Amino acid sequence: MSAVIEHLEAGVTSRSAEETEQIAADFALALPENCILAFHGDLGVGKTTFIRGMARGWGILEPVTSPTFNLYSIYRGQRQLVHLDAYRLNSGSDLDALMIEDFLESPWCLAVEWPERIEDSLPEEVWHLHLNITSDQSHSIRLIRPES
Repeated sequence: MSAVIEHLEAGVTSRSAEETEQIAADFALALPENCILAFHGDLGVGKTTFIRGMARGWGILEPVTSPTFNLYSIYRGQRQLVHLDAYRLNSGSDLDALMIEDFLESPWCLAVEWPERIEDSLPEEVWHLHLNITSDQSHSIRLIRPES
């Protein structure tokens, strides 16, 4: 297992958006192919910033923004990144109707913000990233991998 993944499992602290993006870019290079990441955390904790950093790690240079109104965005680089904002979905059946799996081209990563809205449709092998803002206004990031 990579040191970056072990570091995130132990929990890391970021003090800036740039630092979060660098942590994410390093993580992206260690992440297995064809993986689903669930991003947990309140509004403004850095979920989209982390996803933007992952995109940079895969050589995606176009702007990465929250897909709140279009529900998902697809980016292509060394890996295809599908960025889904599930906030406006009511259940997994809404996710199924989007037919995202039809758009996945290996190697891919599906990054899901607000996964609790569709948890009934996410497989057990999802990786979970928990982001929080600490009392000193830094950001904590912790990875929970599926049981192997």
